[in-house]
Amino acid sequence: MFRVGDVQIAAPVFLAPMSGVTDAPFRREADRFGAPAVVTEMVAGAELARETEEFVRRAVPHNGSGPFIVQLAGRDPEWMRIGAELSEAAGADIIDINMGCPARKVTGGQSGCALMREPGLARQLIAATVAGTKRPVTVKMRLGWDDASLNAPEIARIAEGEGAQMVTVHGRTRVQFYTGQANWARIAAVVEAIDLPVIANGDIESGESAREAMKQSGAAGVMIGRGAEGRPWRLAEISNAVFGTPYREPTREEKLTSILDQISGCVALYGERLGVRVVRKHIAAFVDAWCEDNGLPPMAETRVALCRMEAPAALQDALVAALTNRRDAA
Repeated sequence: MFRVGDVQIAAPVFLAPMSGVTDAPFRREADRFGAPAVVTEMVAGAELARETEEFVRRAVPHNGSGPFIVQLAGRDPEWMRIGAELSEAAGADIIDINMGCPARKVTGGQSGCALMREPGLARQLIAATVAGTKRPVTVKMRLGWDDASLNAPEIARIAEGEGAQMVTVHGRTRVQFYTGQANWARIAAVVEAIDLPVIANGDIESGESAREAMKQSGAAGVMIGRGAEGRPWRLAEISNAVFGTPYREPTREEKLTSILDQISGCVALYGERLGVRVVRKHIAAFVDAWCEDNGLPPMAETRVALCRMEAPAALQDALVAALTNRRDAA
């Protein structure tokens, strides 16, 4: 059993916060398959306080068996404090601070990974978030802004000094975005710099890569991002391979039921028109994963056709027909 502050987690295997991906329906499916811990999309503290609909939806609980972890973003300490208060009031078990997002619309506003270039402000934000909640606070970051400023150990020491309970490090710089390979060995400097548990992130898609990331970094666990898209069961699979937590490979019928439930969940959360549009990226990823896992050739035309449909019931029927027919043909 792994602990973050007073929160017990079955194993240190986390679903990464991904904008447009880790909404409540997707987190719910990952949890249902046995993911030890899942994290919300990035939520701007100020927008949460203003009850902006988009950001309130991002922080909707998945109501699963694992902890409810909300990731906050921003550069104003007061709004981060308020965001922490609101997240705790909404039932958050853990509150994570985003200091790793490389997206231009985030770093352009001097948030996300841009905060790594302002250690003084980073300190204020962490201190304010910790002051706003009795729940454990964690920090997610990258190695640094670029190769000339690999200051993750410094930011991690600041986080530890201000009361954070865990640090996650993506093994790339902001300048890299998602190009090249994650450098897990560079995370070792963060592990050596602090006494907190460190979680390795970046290019982890299997039990083998998770073990290698932990070996090279010395990290206590892993965070899975893009490797889980289309495969919400991937977290439990990796957790079982690395930490021996219970896992049963889902059947193809269970996987298909999962994506159908995700469509229904998105419609319930966003409304019919927006829900169908939001779930399209999940359908595309699921179809690709289905073909790969079942040894089938890609279904590019079918995937495009499915992602153009507007009616949820018709979409679900077409998805079942397409995948079942291809499976039986195989």
